Amino acid sequence: MKIALDAMGGDFAPDSVIQGAGLASSELPEGCSLVLIGQQKLIQQKLEKFQIKVDNIQIIHADNVIQMGEHPTKAFSTKPNASIPIGYGLLKSGQVQAFCGAGNTGAMHVGAMFTIKAIEGIIRPGIAGFVPKEAGGFGVIMDVGANADCKPDVLYQFGQIGALYSKHVFGINTPKVGLMNLGEEEQKGTLLTQAAHQLFKIGNKLKFIGNIEGRDLFNDKADVIVCDGFTGNVILKMAESFFDMIQARKINDPYFNRFNYEEIGGSPILGINGNVVIGHGVSSAQAIKNMVLLSVKMAESNIHLKIKEELKA
Repeated sequence: MKIALDAMGGDFAPDSVIQGAGLASSELPEGCSLVLIGQQKLIQQKLEKFQIKVDNIQIIHADNVIQMGEHPTKAFSTKPNASIPIGYGLLKSGQVQAFCGAGNTGAMHVGAMFTIKAIEGIIRPGIAGFVPKEAGGFGVIMDVGANADCKPDVLYQFGQIGALYSKHVFGINTPKVGLMNLGEEEQKGTLLTQAAHQLFKIGNKLKFIGNIEGRDLFNDKADVIVCDGFTGNVILKMAESFFDMIQARKINDPYFNRFNYEEIGGSPILGINGNVVIGHGVSSAQAIKNMVLLSVKMAESNIHLKIKEELKA
């Protein structure tokens, strides 16, 4: 198994990425290796500087870099030799089993849609986020930014995809799916959530527990939380702010420490023909390490194939 990592992606690249790759390399399962994509000479210099063994690390050269502020579609099409397009090329050809990076989020998303494309039957791929549960583990929230506006059938499909991820990556056999709303009653909410509720209600493939409210995010009421990307992104950023406030007040709490974005390391794009994880732009070495290990879990579970099989069924 090979996991590709954009060595040039992120606000603190390549240093934090190379250091994170070094941390990850010592925790990779047997037979798994890392493929660093970027400017070869610079990567080699950083590996030597940080005294990282390269037994299970390979370098693939990329001439260009898509910068964080560049227009995603334009940059992806005009810089085919940049690290992100090369990473997707490796994923499409099957030379790597997952691709991850903390670079230009838009370019990572555009690359997925242009190169490996959406799984047949997927209306809109989405980005999954994670929220720590009080009893342990993480809940899946989808979407968290890829689709600000959604239709009811898209939300229903997010529930399907999120449940498959929860089952095959987090090991929850029958995930409980909840629809984020402003009240538990069936008739509550916007026209979108009311219509989506009916689709979930008549569907027979999911364990739908009805509407949930914001106060249910961190309890065990739902394992999968469904919402549009606008709502999901607001929720995710609010959750991240909890950790910042806790840190500023010098409070050390095992539960709230799990709000640290470094704990998970990244957000998967689900509904595409491959395993892709997008990291936070400010990713530290620890976050990069966990992003790589999350990519390994996704590759081991073949989650994209599980989604494909479910849609065919």
